[in-house]
Amino acid sequence: MNQLSISLPYIEESEILLEDLLDQEALDLVVFNDDFNTFEHVTAVLMKVCKHSHEQAEQCTLLIHYRGKCAVKRGSKEELKPMCEAILDAGIQAAIL
Repeated sequence: MNQLSISLPYIEESEILLEDLLDQEALDLVVFNDDFNTFEHVTAVLMKVCKHSHEQAEQCTLLIHYRGKCAVKRGSKEELKPMCEAILDAGIQAAIL
């Protein structure tokens, strides 16, 4: 039986793993409770900014109220940064963690 010799470029295993980790890096957009914003306002902002359904936004708003915070979206920093800024501009405390 003849073996076919194929020449493939050598790639360091650490390069592949680092590249995979960078692709999978995901952060959370976390919204925090306060004593100023209404449930309706927070729900409306989550629907507009995060593209949540009404039910999903209401559930997040309840978690924010009762637990003090809720991760409302997961993604890369580049994806979450404009959303975080829009939520902050709406007067709601948020951070990318």
